[in-house]
Amino acid sequence: MIETIRKIVDDSLELKKTFFAENGDRIAAIARMLCAALENGNKILLFGNGGSAADAQHIACEWIGRFQREQPPLPAIALTTDSSALTAIGNDYGFDQVFTRQLKALGREGDVAIAISTSGNSSNVLDAVRAANEAGLVSVGLTGGDGGRLVSEAQYSLNVPHASVPRVQEIHIMIGHILCSLVEEHLKGP
Repeated sequence: MIETIRKIVDDSLELKKTFFAENGDRIAAIARMLCAALENGNKILLFGNGGSAADAQHIACEWIGRFQREQPPLPAIALTTDSSALTAIGNDYGFDQVFTRQLKALGREGDVAIAISTSGNSSNVLDAVRAANEAGLVSVGLTGGDGGRLVSEAQYSLNVPHASVPRVQEIHIMIGHILCSLVEEHLKGP
């Protein structure tokens, strides 16, 4: 068991070092874009399936509550939390529309849509990203593996090129925490 623990930790640490060394500039650009959107009165909409749904909720609550310091709450909505909307939309329109319908109702031009999909090929996530792009939202995709179709559909993409879903999800939540930290630091003012 100890050897398995060491292997998992070593793999995770190596992936983190490599990924963040190669993607620091891209993450900083996304953080600047998020800050500009929030300063312009826009909001952030986050979505994904399964563990990615949990990540969407986690990141949204960091902005709505507080991350590391007291500050005014920031407008972030996880489109994964309203069980009535999810089940009604899924039943009436199909599961592919569970995020798209919410995004069309809640999203406005200049808002940011953060799509999280470890495969990059979840049809409901892709449909929502297309709707976001058509409505003038800024789309961000967090993906894994080869990035799937989301890499080319999102305006900003961060792909974790690893086959292990748990390792990809570890990087996704770390990206979320880094974005929260950068936004918080920027918005604290002088």
